[in-house]
Amino acid sequence: MRLTWLGHACFSLEGSRTVLIDPFIPGGSLPVEPDIVAVTHAHADHLGMTVQLKKKTVAINEVAKYLASKGIPAEPMNIGGSITVDGVRFTMTPALHSSWLEEEGMGFYGGTAAGFVITMDGTTVYHAGDTALFSDMQLIRDLYRPDVALLPIGGRYTMGPEEAMVAARYVGAQLVIPMHYDTFPAIEQDVRRFKQAIERTTPIRVRVLSPGEAIDIGPESAGE
Repeated sequence: MRLTWLGHACFSLEGSRTVLIDPFIPGGSLPVEPDIVAVTHAHADHLGMTVQLKKKTVAINEVAKYLASKGIPAEPMNIGGSITVDGVRFTMTPALHSSWLEEEGMGFYGGTAAGFVITMDGTTVYHAGDTALFSDMQLIRDLYRPDVALLPIGGRYTMGPEEAMVAARYVGAQLVIPMHYDTFPAIEQDVRRFKQAIERTTPIRVRVLSPGEAIDIGPESAGE
């Protein structure tokens, strides 16, 4: 599987299908044509270009209903549920965060925030969404054994580097890719210190990507 970080919390996963997660792209350009979009929650910096893309979209029930009202072919689900869309398996996991649809005037409730465990072509990726640290991340390790974990480290609106270090140990993926940092001044972090601290104290590898940078991932490559 080919994984590309497009900035903030947006990633594309390219294999037998192309999955785009949280399509808010700070640079504004989309280098892939997704088959499926997955949205972790309703905030504008995650919902992003979802409506404009008009692709089949996996989201929590409230967001899916909103998207359906905009003519988007939405696949609703909820925390703890799993669905398979065009051969790609999505499991919706908890995230400790708020969710508000900000597109309509003052906005309205967007359901609870979530993360995803996504399995395609034998590789499993955990996208934590926006979240605080919570101890049940250990269940994600025990149940789904992700090869790669995409974890927010920005602080203020999500967990910061210290909490994300614990999250990395809880989730147990061999490879961690930090996200949701440095997009705005309020979430600036020293990502190199995060990488050094984890790799000095655990066998986990951290890969720091630049926006637009791609890597190949899978059970064999996750530890590289």
